[in-house]
Amino acid sequence: MTETMLAKRMAPGESGSWPEITSRAPRAKAGSRRRRPAALALLALLLIVVAGAAAWHFSRASTSPARITTAAVTRGDLEASLTAVGALQPKNYVDVGAQVSGQLQSLHATYGSQVTKGDLLAEIDPAVYSAKVASEQAQLKILQAQIAEQKAQLALAQSQNARNQRLYQQNAVSQDVLQTGEANEAVARAQIAALQAQLEQAQSTLDGDLANLQYTKIYAPISGTVVSISAQQGQTLNANQSAPTILRIADLDTMTVWAQVAEADIVKIKTGMPVHFSTLGMPDRQWTGTVRQILPTPEVINDVILYDVLIDVANPDHALMTQMSAQVFFVLGEAKDAVLVPVAALQPVTPSVGDAQGGTPYRVKLRTAEGIVTREIKVGLSDRAHAEVVAGLAEGDQVVLPTPSSGGQARITNPPPRLGF
Repeated sequence: MTETMLAKRMAPGESGSWPEITSRAPRAKAGSRRRRPAALALLALLLIVVAGAAAWHFSRASTSPARITTAAVTRGDLEASLTAVGALQPKNYVDVGAQVSGQLQSLHATYGSQVTKGDLLAEIDPAVYSAKVASEQAQLKILQAQIAEQKAQLALAQSQNARNQRLYQQNAVSQDVLQTGEANEAVARAQIAALQAQLEQAQSTLDGDLANLQYTKIYAPISGTVVSISAQQGQTLNANQSAPTILRIADLDTMTVWAQVAEADIVKIKTGMPVHFSTLGMPDRQWTGTVRQILPTPEVINDVILYDVLIDVANPDHALMTQMSAQVFFVLGEAKDAVLVPVAALQPVTPSVGDAQGGTPYRVKLRTAEGIVTREIKVGLSDRAHAEVVAGLAEGDQVVLPTPSSGGQARITNPPPRLGF
């Protein structure tokens, strides 16, 4: 609003009030302009202070020394081993079956029965076989009687033939009578031979029927424990096509671990190698044995080739039972009272010619009074946690372990023999 317009609207006598109003508005705008640069300057100063504090903090963090984790070199025993899983089976067992058909009349053993070789285990109904034996014995007697009759006929034919020979010399009988007597003697001899052959055949049949009659009683072929029963009393057994199994006897004094070893590791297993294992139910108890046999034919499971390795172990208290699961450790090497370094502290190096003879070369960082130094060492056997130091370190040395910021634990690219891990 201009001063001309204000003058037109003012009433008489009020001319002094309008100049006061028009002079205040310009003064307020000038003060606002003066305060705005001051606020901007204060904000800029605050940003400069914050930036300086942040720079000082990060500079201090970058220049502060990193935290170093060390581990002491110790002394102890170390074992390099190959692990596998397996199942327990008796070393010696026999599936006892029936050699003749018939009804299982009685069963004299049950699960867990301790039997001795020769003990009666089961009986099959012998009625049919007893009847066959009686029939063959009667037939045998008939043949024996027929042979006796023919022998008498032979004696008569021999006597007549001898008489005819004498009479023929005296021309008392004709040649036809002489030849008839000779033929009768020959026929009698042939009939006796035929009956003798029938007698031998009947005797052979009788021997077979007697054997079948004996097979109706089943005896223990070995001493041991009855671990399974496949037939029940009253069941009819058919032995015409295959021998039916009645029960299994196993010698539990010696067990065999059937361990399955992968194709890549089977070349490291040798006959006679020491082995120790534990079972799922008794993880704190350890059994020892040796490798008895490596079966040459593998088993393929999910396209993985596995070889069966057999380990015998004594089981005097029968704590080991059939089909128990076993965690098996094949001992590839042992180090007694050796200097041990954590595997995490090892850093691989490129081996030079001849290094393998004195151990595998590695590099470690060692904390000393002069600071952190790098040293090359020789390593022998190792397991998951420790490695045997052949040369380069002593008990009590402090080796530097990798920190999480440096990438975690070190990996051994060319590990010494620990195998199976």
